[in-house]
Amino acid sequence: MGRPTTKPIGRSYLPSLRARKVPVNISKKLVDEIQRRVDESGGEFQNVEKFIEFVLTELPKEEEEPAYTPEEEEKIKERLRRLGYIQ
Repeated sequence: MGRPTTKPIGRSYLPSLRARKVPVNISKKLVDEIQRRVDESGGEFQNVEKFIEFVLTELPKEEEEPAYTPEEEEKIKERLRRLGYIQ
């Protein structure tokens, strides 16, 4: 499989819908840092591409999860009330 084909859309180019992967340009310095992490992962990640795919897949999931459950949040608020920090 070669590089994905692109079609002009306005002033930018987007990969065709048939493309399964698209190229992304990042700095060599960042690639070197990611490669170091891949090497230190003990085989958890096969290569830089797999590492990046994992991070970009998992990061939005973490942002969606609340830091505390509603019950935990209420306990925290109650403790802060008892300590006089909130009313």
